[in-house]
Amino acid sequence: MAMQLTATKKVFNFCTPYIIAELGSNHNGDMELAKKMILEAKSAGADCVKFQSWSKDTIFARKKYDDNYFIADDYRDRSDYTLEEIVEAYSISEEELLEMKRFADEVGIDCTSTPFSKKEADFLVDRLQTPFIKIASMDLNNYPFLEYLAKKGKPMVIATGLSELHEIDKAIKTIENTGNTKIIILHCVSTYPPEDKDVNLNNIKTLMRAYPEYPVGFSDHTLGTTIPLASVALGACLIEKHFTLDKNMEGWDHKVSATKDEMQQIVEGSKRITEAMGSFRVSATESPEKKREFRRSIVLTKNMHTGDVIQADDIDYKRPGGGFDPEMSNFVIGRTVNKELLYDHILTAEDII
Repeated sequence: MAMQLTATKKVFNFCTPYIIAELGSNHNGDMELAKKMILEAKSAGADCVKFQSWSKDTIFARKKYDDNYFIADDYRDRSDYTLEEIVEAYSISEEELLEMKRFADEVGIDCTSTPFSKKEADFLVDRLQTPFIKIASMDLNNYPFLEYLAKKGKPMVIATGLSELHEIDKAIKTIENTGNTKIIILHCVSTYPPEDKDVNLNNIKTLMRAYPEYPVGFSDHTLGTTIPLASVALGACLIEKHFTLDKNMEGWDHKVSATKDEMQQIVEGSKRITEAMGSFRVSATESPEKKREFRRSIVLTKNMHTGDVIQADDIDYKRPGGGFDPEMSNFVIGRTVNKELLYDHILTAEDII
């Protein structure tokens, strides 16, 4: 199924995937850094840059800040700032996001963000004019929120991390019940990074079978480029990958993010893999000349004279083609030679009667 994702891009399984450089909060609250990331993502060949629209009031409840509990191991037991302070510092305001959208438009790359509340969703649709709405894995079972977003009529890109198949099914039905059937499903593992054995890329095929009417992609949190490129061979229509300028930068997701070089490898590798996947129909693509040079012809194993009858021991098979194919052996055996022929001669129809 083809689906319009942006004004210029349609996606469907087994096509060159739409590549989202997930900036998330890797800008660390610095809009000049964000602009550099947009430029580098564009230079790497990504189709879209994506932010995350949340504030300290829409991402965590008060208890989380009171507990001051950081999810990432290397952010626990920090004394230089609190969770509330870092959340506030790494958030992006509406005006900042509008500035990033204008900059992305100038650069020539799609720009969107993931909403964490109805107010943020309203802003993304009404003011940012987002080309699609990305649903974070944590909200796949937030059915009232899904219904609210779906009613906006935008294409919905839903990540399935944290979810069982029955929850995915309920999420899709919730969206469909609003009349919105512009859905892209992303296989996702919400571990940063997951072990290879937990990635289960075959789930891409499972989702394709379960929802044949919708394109399926991959939201990737693995290290490096191997796994997202493997997803392309399975037909992933979209790849979302965290993006950074420096894996060692202070911040939440830099360590699991792709650098510019890695993003470029994903973009270019995806194009090669898609091209190489080709058709499901088995047919030779080599030229007739190439076939002739590589295939064998029936040749004589000895000198033969006019009137000799060809026996099985009188023939062999050698390159190049162009004479009788080996499959013509039964036709040749028992035929009479009509001229003087030398050892290793390639037999043709003119040589026998």
